[in-house]
Amino acid sequence: MTDPTTTTEDWHDLLRLASPTEERNPRTTDVDLLPTADVVRRITDEDATVADAVRAQQDRIAEAVDLAVEALRAGGRVHYVGSGTSGRLGVLDAVELLPTYGVGEEWFVAHLAGGVGAMMLAVEGAEDDVELGRRDVDAVGPHDVVVGLAASGRTPYVRGALDVARERSARTVLVSANPHATLAHGVDVAILVDTGPEVVTGSTRMKAATAQKLVLNTFSTATMIRLGKTYSNLMIDVRPTNQKLRARIVRMLVQATGLEPEACEEVLHTADGEVHVALVMLLAGADVDEARDALRGDGVAGVRDALARLGALPLH
Repeated sequence: MTDPTTTTEDWHDLLRLASPTEERNPRTTDVDLLPTADVVRRITDEDATVADAVRAQQDRIAEAVDLAVEALRAGGRVHYVGSGTSGRLGVLDAVELLPTYGVGEEWFVAHLAGGVGAMMLAVEGAEDDVELGRRDVDAVGPHDVVVGLAASGRTPYVRGALDVARERSARTVLVSANPHATLAHGVDVAILVDTGPEVVTGSTRMKAATAQKLVLNTFSTATMIRLGKTYSNLMIDVRPTNQKLRARIVRMLVQATGLEPEACEEVLHTADGEVHVALVMLLAGADVDEARDALRGDGVAGVRDALARLGALPLH
C-alpha cells in the first residue's frame, strides 16, 4: 500500500538510494536453483567476508571507543539509536552489558524505533519518523555520545536523533553498511563497513547485521576494558546471582591471584560479593574499606588504578 504522504520527490530519492546492500549479488543469482548444501555454502562464503570488512574499519572503531570512554568518565552516557534489525542489535548489546560488566542504563541506553514492542513485531512507519527519533533522545546532553545504527545509512529516525545530538553538542557516531551513507556527513566518527550486496537482495539482517554486531561487540567491549571493567582478560564485574556464577567468580579470583579457592571465597564473602573489591583485597593485602576507597578514586577507577594507589604491584 502506498503511503499517501510520500511525494514524487521522495520516491525518486528512494530509487536513487546508493547502497551496496540494495544491489543484486552476482554470485547468488541462481541461489534458488541450488541444492541445500550449495545454498548453505553460498551464504557462508558471503558471511566469511564480513570480518575483513569490519577489520578495515578498526581505526574508526577505536576513535568511537575513545569518544565513549571520554563521555562516560565525564558522567555522560552512550545512546544507541536504530530501527528494525539495526535497532534490535543496539538493544541486545546494551542489555548484555549488565550481566557481563555490571553496567546498565546509567552508562548505555538503547533507543529502538517503535519502542520495546518493536523487538518482537515491526512497527509500521517508525523508521521513517524523524520527529520520533528526536523525541526518543530528548534526554541527551553535551557529555553524551549518540551512536546511530543504520544499515542503509539514511534512516530518518536515526537522522532525527543525530540532529538532536549535534544541537546539544553531544558527540556522534554512525555505524552503517553503506560506504556512501548520507548520515555520515556531520558525524564525529563514521564506521562504514562495506559488506557488499546480500545473498538475498536487500536482506540486511544478514551480512550488514553481522557486521553491525561485530562492530558493537568490539566497541562496547573495548570501552569496558578501557574503563577498568576487566583485570587482564578476566571479567571482574560479574554479578554472583546464583551458585554457578559464584563458583565461576571464585575460579576467576584463583586465576588472577594464584591463591587457594577457600581463601578467595572467604574474601569474596567479606567483600559482599563485589568481585573487584575482593580482587584488590587479595592482590594488595588490603582490608575491605581500603579496597573500596582505592577503587572509588577520582571518577572511574579500575583494579590496576586501585592497586597503584595502594602501592601494590599486579601479578600479571
